[in-house]
Amino acid sequence: MRKQISVVGAVIVRDGNVLCAKRGPWGSLAGHWEFPGGKVEPGETARSALEREIAEELACSIDVGANLTTTIHEYDFGVVTLTTFWCRLIEGTPQLVEHAEVRWCPPSELESLDWAPADVPAMRMIVEGARCSR
Repeated sequence: MRKQISVVGAVIVRDGNVLCAKRGPWGSLAGHWEFPGGKVEPGETARSALEREIAEELACSIDVGANLTTTIHEYDFGVVTLTTFWCRLIEGTPQLVEHAEVRWCPPSELESLDWAPADVPAMRMIVEGARCSR
């Protein structure tokens, strides 16, 4: 049986733009863009894991809102179940702790980035939602 990995991602929106984070040149999925977040540890809820991960990875505090989507993607290192949530930045400015770059992008620019495969469905939902709300 393949390793099962439960992860969470934050779709942080500010002034209509979405925070995108580029993975560093090391480790799995190097150089791909993602919604920041990470693994859910034993005993954590998805929301508490996301708050912890954003504090660790970006040195910020967030308010975790509604679930956007959950996707399952099989990588060579295991099967990732990614749950993304709409989030709001409460405190802090995103810092480069684990990522090579962070960028605030309007939804119309999201498709131009090289996304990690598990993040693609959420990214497409954001782009389509923005198109529909115009």
